This record gives sequence, C-alpha cells and structure tokens, in this order.
Amino acid sequence: VQLQASGGGLVQAGGSLTLSCAGSRRTFSTYAAAWFRQAPGKDRQFIATLSSGGSTYYVDSVKGRFTISRDSAKNTVYLQMNSLKPEDTAVYYCAADRWGTGEWDLWGQGTLVTVSS
Repeated sequence: VQLQASGGGLVQAGGSLTLSCAGSRRTFSTYAAAWFRQAPGKDRQFIATLSSGGSTYYVDSVKGRFTISRDSAKNTVYLQMNSLKPEDTAVYYCAADRWGTGEWDLWGQGTLVTVSS
C-alpha cells in the first residue's frame, strides 16, 4: 500500500484547507491513520489520529480547529483544517498503522501548508 498526500498550499490566517491522503489499496480503509506535521527547524509532531473503528484524537494545539475523517469508498483520509494560524505552517504527512501495533509503518510524502499572517 502506498499513501499519497495532497491539498497543501498557501492560505491566509483564519482560512481553511483540506488535506487528503489516498491509499493505493482498499485495505487502507481498515488501518488506523494519522496526520503529523513538521515545521521548519522542528521535529515531526503527531497532530491527529483516526482508529479503524472511527475514534479520533487530537493534540491540544489543533483540537476544535482540525477534523480527521475517512471516506472508505475512496480509500482516503482527510484533515479538514479551519481557523488556520501562522504557527500551523509545516509540511504535513499522513501515516497508517497496518498491523495494529501502534507503529506508523506507512507514510505518505509530505504536503506543504503555509499560513500567512
């Protein structure tokens, strides 16, 4: 399975973007999925996860602004980002846990989100 992330771009503060992570096989819809981001000069940071059962979890910095969701028919996981802030500027990565071990063993390429003030 390969993951393809897309949807990044330049947006003004307060704006919205939706990132997509498409899996190359239908089995992607059965995996736990997550979004991470890496800001310039910083470590990669976990921001949201969606379990195979549909449970979600967000870090405090994005809670209430970001929503992770899945369209199983399209083998795609989304990250809806609202009320964007300049500090949300980062390369965003999607990931999947194929085996249910808690290890993110599949990664998409990053997509850059730039939020201007």
